[in-house]
Amino acid sequence: MARILLFHSMYGLRPAVHEAAGRLRDAGHDVHVPDLYDGRVADTPEEGLAIKEEIGRDELLRRAVTAAAPLTGDEGLVYAGFSLGGSLAQNLALADDGARGLLLMHGTSDMADDASTDIPVQLHVADPDTYEPVDWLNAWYLRMRKAGADVEVFRYRGAGHLFTDPDLPDHDPDAAERAWTVALDFLATL
Repeated sequence: MARILLFHSMYGLRPAVHEAAGRLRDAGHDVHVPDLYDGRVADTPEEGLAIKEEIGRDELLRRAVTAAAPLTGDEGLVYAGFSLGGSLAQNLALADDGARGLLLMHGTSDMADDASTDIPVQLHVADPDTYEPVDWLNAWYLRMRKAGADVEVFRYRGAGHLFTDPDLPDHDPDAAERAWTVALDFLATL
């Protein structure tokens, strides 16, 4: 099975992230879940954004790289993340020649223009999603394909942005279960 580095959303390392890691471990994967917020969590998008901005994009990326460094090796690492964590996961996966795959839940990054990769990528996103508008997703898909990635996009009509988190108003249990079923099948192939 895969070694997975799973990054949390802008809400921080909340119970839903631990539950997701447990789901992945139950499927036989070795899962690592760093806390990029040093124990801080948010209850609202505004609080999460404030923490994210206080720490800063460069520092969050540095923390993500630091978390990944001891895990990279011969077997390759699968990068995964929720929303903000997906953005960080994408940045690291595209910079890691040994990456085995990329699982994005609810979020992408604009980093892809100069990238070159052949990793498999799977994205699960609400449709529509205010944080990931359709025009953005179409452009993202084309950039990732141009970079050489093998990309699959799964859209969940009517779901909220972080629809896999049962503690948030966005939660959609049916969409979440469908997403996890597809994601686990994807990870089993890596």
